Amino acid sequence: MPAEQTYLDISQGNRVFDSLYDEELPASSRRCTPEWWRAVTERADSAPADIVPGFLASTLESAGVRVQAGGGASCTFSSPTLRRRQTDSPPKKLSETSHLNPAPTFEARGARLEDLPSMVRRLRPNDLLVAIERAPPAKNHALTIGIAGINSSGELISDSTRTRGYVLSTDIAPTILRRFGLAVPSAMSGQPIRVEGGVDVASLESLASRMASISDRRGPAIGGSLLVWLVLAGLAALLTRGRAGATAVRLFTLSVIYLPLALLACAALEPSQAAEQLAVAAGAPVVAALTLATSRGYRPIAIASGVVAVAYALDVVSGSPLSKLSLLGPNPGLGARFYGIGNELEALLSVLVIAGTGAGLCGFAPRWSGRAAATTFLAVGLAFACVFAAGRFGADVGAAIVMPIGAAAAASKVATPRRRTTLFIIAFSLAFVLFVALIDLISGANAHLTRSVLDAGGLRDLAQVAQRRLQLSAHSFSRPIVLVFLPALAILATVAFRRRAVLRRWFSGVPAIEAGLLGALVAIVVGTLANDSGALVLEIGCVYLLLFVGYAWAVRRGSAPGGRW
Repeated sequence: MPAEQTYLDISQGNRVFDSLYDEELPASSRRCTPEWWRAVTERADSAPADIVPGFLASTLESAGVRVQAGGGASCTFSSPTLRRRQTDSPPKKLSETSHLNPAPTFEARGARLEDLPSMVRRLRPNDLLVAIERAPPAKNHALTIGIAGINSSGELISDSTRTRGYVLSTDIAPTILRRFGLAVPSAMSGQPIRVEGGVDVASLESLASRMASISDRRGPAIGGSLLVWLVLAGLAALLTRGRAGATAVRLFTLSVIYLPLALLACAALEPSQAAEQLAVAAGAPVVAALTLATSRGYRPIAIASGVVAVAYALDVVSGSPLSKLSLLGPNPGLGARFYGIGNELEALLSVLVIAGTGAGLCGFAPRWSGRAAATTFLAVGLAFACVFAAGRFGADVGAAIVMPIGAAAAASKVATPRRRTTLFIIAFSLAFVLFVALIDLISGANAHLTRSVLDAGGLRDLAQVAQRRLQLSAHSFSRPIVLVFLPALAILATVAFRRRAVLRRWFSGVPAIEAGLLGALVAIVVGTLANDSGALVLEIGCVYLLLFVGYAWAVRRGSAPGGRW
């Protein structure tokens, strides 16, 4: 990211992905010219969000605070051509804040590291000094920031990250406005910075090292393990001439389902990269084999799905940091969110919760009535949706949408009478989204759902949120791996449609698993459309859906005489 983009994000208190702008950031000189600023503001207008370069300075100036820049500071903190925009929460006038100095001033300036001690010593009682490392940092590395003048020492934190020692560049503008006693405009997505606890340098270095290694470890630990398991399953089937085929498929399926559990355990142990790869590659199949050895039919896949979903639910409810430190965490490298669950977990958990419920009904309650099965789908889906969507826990907006809708689709499949029940379930699912929003408001969670949807300034802002998510979803399909995945998915879908009669035979006598798969499919489709990483949701969701289909084949094949392919 160019240095000027970092400073623009600071000055506007909001940011969007670079791909959402219509054009690249115009090249700048050391001097801020009207032409350059005009190009920057026109570019900001093209983004589907309320992006206002220089918004910090304009908000301060409109409240009577003097703004000045010097000493090599970026011109994006202030400009003679700043635009004025009306906001839902106009700043207070200084006359309303009697505790402020008669002539308050905000200054942005460049300095050297050795100048900071003397600057701190010169601070007056009401002064605030925010020191930011010069941008841009090394690839995937964070900028160092320090704050003096807040009457306490400790580690920086904000509601944007909920992680001690980490804040976002967009948090700086709200922090400054709060210091001047001014309201933070709704167009700013950042949250004021505060201080918590003492400074634990070793802990911060360990946290930074783990976060920096997540993106590099994902491929070897996850992709490498999947490849090894797939090769071993193929060899087992080949060497036994198909006799071990059904068992190999079941073992492979359960290993992939237990994969997120192994990654969660590794986040707690903090092993080296080699040790993490070995633990994942060996640990998940061992647990899968134990599950297969102690249960039969659809019970193993129901147990595995339930264990993984409950483990992540307990982790986020307890406030544990393991989910965000897992290789399937919310990916803080993108600078978007440091807590809760990310799109990767949302995609696979949606399948495990809904299809896993169907497997549980088949394995543990095969004689339940349609109404009881429908109630179970709804109860389980809504319970997990509440955990993974609520701002205090999983903080995932998509979970509030896809899990209730997927559970509703599964419930409507097994419910009787179907038409009236379907209408009721759809209405109930929509009401549930409002219920989760109410939970966030009452609990003061101030999470992604609250800030992106509930705090929107009106229909226009809600439309911008929807447009932004759709654009990001569409952009996610431009990744090279998707160009390989989509044709393969299209081929599988065509084969499934042409062999639908065969698929029906696999699920004959087990309507609950068929309903669970239908609900999971609906959740994947909705998640692909509703998420800003639609391609990722589609990829992961379809993989886990295919695992359940393959397991259903293995159960059917394993019960046939000889159990051959």
